Amino acid sequence: MSADLDRVVELEGELFGPGAWSRGVYLDELAAPGRTYLAAVVDGTVVGYAGLAAGEEAQVMTVGVTAPYRRRGIARQLLEALLSAARADGSRTVLLEVRASDAGAQRLYEGAGFTRIGLRRGYYAAEGEDAVVMRARLTASPGPVGSEP
Repeated sequence: MSADLDRVVELEGELFGPGAWSRGVYLDELAAPGRTYLAAVVDGTVVGYAGLAAGEEAQVMTVGVTAPYRRRGIARQLLEALLSAARADGSRTVLLEVRASDAGAQRLYEGAGFTRIGLRRGYYAAEGEDAVVMRARLTASPGPVGSEP
């Protein structure tokens, strides 16, 4: 786990610049109840990660994939796994913030069923950038065949 966390913190700076989370923030997140953090590993190296704070209204905390591994479906798989975790926890909705300038990430989230519900001016304070607030309403995952009422 420590090696994965070292790599995530390394990627965090690359992916999120001045607003990157520190190792301490990640340690706090990993210790918090209701958190799910996942790593995408290719050839033994962490190339992406994602996190969720569960609850009736869950929150996507982060999704990131290093540049050489983008556009391969890794972020989509991480997001789908987070949404599955939210459903399993009984969440009814999932919220997230995404940089207003990151059209690619917004398309990813829209493809997963998120819709824009607002704008937070200056949310990314280190860069002075706005965030688009998005929400997905979750439906229960179907159970095994034959479990229908």
